[in-house]
Amino acid sequence: MAQLTGGALIDPLLSLDEAKESFRMNVSRALRVTAFALAALISGSALAAGGPALVVELESGRVLHAERATEPWFPASITKLMTAYVALDKVRSGQMSMETLLTVTDGAAALPPSKMGFKPGTEIRLDNALKIMMVKSANDVAATIAENIGGSIDGFAELMNAHAQRLGMASSRFANPHGLPDERNQTSARDMAILARALLLEFPDHKDLFDIGAVQFGRRIMRNTNGLIGRYPGADGMKTGFICSAGFNVVASATRNGRHLITVVLGAPSANERTIKAAELFDRGFNSKVNFTNPELAALPASTNATPPDMRPVICDRRGPMPQEEDTPAVAETDSNIPNLFTSEVMAFAGASAEKPVRTVLGPRTAVQPERVWIGLNPPSEAELAAQAAAEEAAEQARKAKTKKATASKKTPAKKSDAKEADAKEADAKDADAKGSDDKKAADKEPVKATAKGKEQPRASVAVKPVSGSAKPASKPAAKAPQKADAAAKPKSVAN
Repeated sequence: MAQLTGGALIDPLLSLDEAKESFRMNVSRALRVTAFALAALISGSALAAGGPALVVELESGRVLHAERATEPWFPASITKLMTAYVALDKVRSGQMSMETLLTVTDGAAALPPSKMGFKPGTEIRLDNALKIMMVKSANDVAATIAENIGGSIDGFAELMNAHAQRLGMASSRFANPHGLPDERNQTSARDMAILARALLLEFPDHKDLFDIGAVQFGRRIMRNTNGLIGRYPGADGMKTGFICSAGFNVVASATRNGRHLITVVLGAPSANERTIKAAELFDRGFNSKVNFTNPELAALPASTNATPPDMRPVICDRRGPMPQEEDTPAVAETDSNIPNLFTSEVMAFAGASAEKPVRTVLGPRTAVQPERVWIGLNPPSEAELAAQAAAEEAAEQARKAKTKKATASKKTPAKKSDAKEADAKEADAKDADAKGSDDKKAADKEPVKATAKGKEQPRASVAVKPVSGSAKPASKPAAKAPQKADAAAKPKSVAN
């Protein structure tokens, strides 16, 4: 029988270490979500019950669950779903093909991460660009697609907005193809569900674009940031997104027992919470039935809000590390009786069964075979792959060497100063000894040999020689002393 420890259920079959880790994860999660809810209430954005969420059945378009589904929201990188739609529409119309070469522009190459870092002038096929954009969420690749299709970012945005209006995405406005911060960008959970349905229903031959677990470019393997792929049974794709002002967004798709559902989650406080909420919404959706009481997407009431809320105060302007897109928990999520303030129990599903479904436990991601992507028209040969791998290895070694050199240079000045100070003290002591010896010899009226005098003079000038450079050159035998001093100082500097 499970034991209750500090509010969390601990499986007695777990080892002590596993039980402690499970308890720590549950408590950590509860604290994170509680802090998120409190911060949301304090900020006045009324987000205690979580951000917008929606579940819709693909074939019928009937809504299983809607939670603030028409409120405007910053889309972040789920914008790239519309970028893919525009590109696929060009292919459908015959104006382009998946083998069409796109050229990376200066503007695209200058965009901030996430990015591939391709140099301006690099050519890449449309199919490879779409795969990279969907998996890596590369902003430079999204801009490359946009500028090659629309002639400019603004020109492509016009195409995006024209398609959005035609599809009935009433709350959506797009200013760029990647979703980087721009106050003109906005969408809603309902609109993204409309777009997801259009992509899957209008382009069935390209649905695999949204279900790629990882891509490989040269030696680089990049995993999909969608934490449901490879972890949630039946998950088959779509797109994630994150910027501070939006929180963590996802448009997700899953199929089970012949039913295909789309779930949208906006404004989650972390990548992991985004994944958990989407999984719970899928669980509830698959355990509910569709009937005439379920509204269609177009019938959802419009929001009274005109502009998206800024989530930055509760997502990024807080203590702790900056949130990241990665979604790789150290251990599997386990069920617990800790109240989930992010996924409220008041969520009502039309046609849902009275019995609460068993919560899906998300384990580690399953292994995936990455799809290879490349630049240029044709896939690289084995020799070209070897050459690319060697070039990447050399670049990595050069980067490491540069980093090591930069780190060493920061430490060197202080150490050299310490070494010079030690040399100066040693030289002063020897100078004092030499002077005392000369005074004693003079008092005894004993002759002093020139060679002895010559040996003593350079020792007194060791500390000042590197600074002034004005010391007279010493005789050959006398030069050995400073060399030994320098040699003794160098290992000391390296060791420190």
